[in-house]
This record gives sequence, C-alpha cells and structure tokens, in this order.
Amino acid sequence: MDNDSRLPTRDEAVALLREHTRKPGLIKHALAVEAAMRAHARRAGEDEHAWGLVGLLHDFDYERWPDPEHHPTKGVEILEGLGYPEWFRRAILSHADYTGVSRETELERSLYACDELCGFITACVLVRPDKSLHGLKLKSVRKRMKDKAFARAVDRAHIVAGAEQLGMELDAHIEFVVDALRGVADELELGGRSGADTS
Repeated sequence: MDNDSRLPTRDEAVALLREHTRKPGLIKHALAVEAAMRAHARRAGEDEHAWGLVGLLHDFDYERWPDPEHHPTKGVEILEGLGYPEWFRRAILSHADYTGVSRETELERSLYACDELCGFITACVLVRPDKSLHGLKLKSVRKRMKDKAFARAVDRAHIVAGAEQLGMELDAHIEFVVDALRGVADELELGGRSGADTS
C-alpha cells in the first residue's frame, strides 16, 4: 500500500490481526470494536470500511506488547511500514490517554468511546445465564457500572468521558453500542437464545 488514503481489504486486516493476536478474547474485542465503529461511521455519514478497520486493528499489537511503553506505538510502527495512512495511525495512538495524542476528529473520539465500553458490555453478557446480547438491558449495564468489583479492569471514567467527548448521553451511547454488537453477536459468540430476556 502507498502511504495515502487507500486501505487494505477487511480480509487483509483480519490476517494482520490474527498474525499478531492468538487469544480469542482479544480477537473478539477487535471484532466488537469494529462493529461499534462501523455503526458510528453510519451515524456520522463517514466511511464504514475505514472506521471499521481502525476498530479492528486498534489493539492488534496488545498481545505481544501490552505495556504502555510499547502499546499502541509498536502497532503503529508496523502499520506505518505497511503503508497505512497517517490519519489511521493517529486515531489508534489517540485511543490511549498516555500517548499524549489528543482526540481531534469524530473518528478518534468514536474509537475512544467504544473501546472500554465494548469490553464492559461483553463482560455484562458473559455473566448472564443465557450469554446473550439480545436480552441485555441498559439498566443491567448501568447497575454493573456501579459495582466496582465487577470487571474491575474496565475504567468507568473512560466510558463516561468517551460518551461526553462524542456529545452523546451515556445511556444513549451504551444502547447504541449494544445495538451495534447485536449485529455481530454470533461472531462474538454472544448470540445465546435470540430474544431471551433474563436481565
């Protein structure tokens, strides 16, 4: 790829993800953020493919280099070598507060808003008896956000700040992302019994 606005196919991006990532949970997280980013692209009238690939690859280096000293900078170096454009790499850098890269675009703000929230929503589904996104209710997500012992690695302040930076009400953003993930529930192995309500 030349270092311009052109991007690889999704299959090529998935191959890059799988080259660096073996853990199923990290792959599913990438797929979840991809789906949420595609939904935000539709909302913003932007390129679904481009935004989806940013979501898909935002953590592709994390399994090999999980520490702040290297993630996501190592991944961005790899992407630069492969010819991914500067705006793409900058968006990935901006999703980690510690890189010092500010979030200036709707793409960057959307990635930040989706990252931790996708992980938290997945955790909420995994403790449901039916393991299904389809019956997950907003009130259940909000209740678990208040439980500091639940999914304690997820930064609640990050989730709140992400919605604020997008200019969306937190509840609206949670429902927006849950709805986006329902579209790929089977791929995430969170399909359960469709339509079940065991909140």
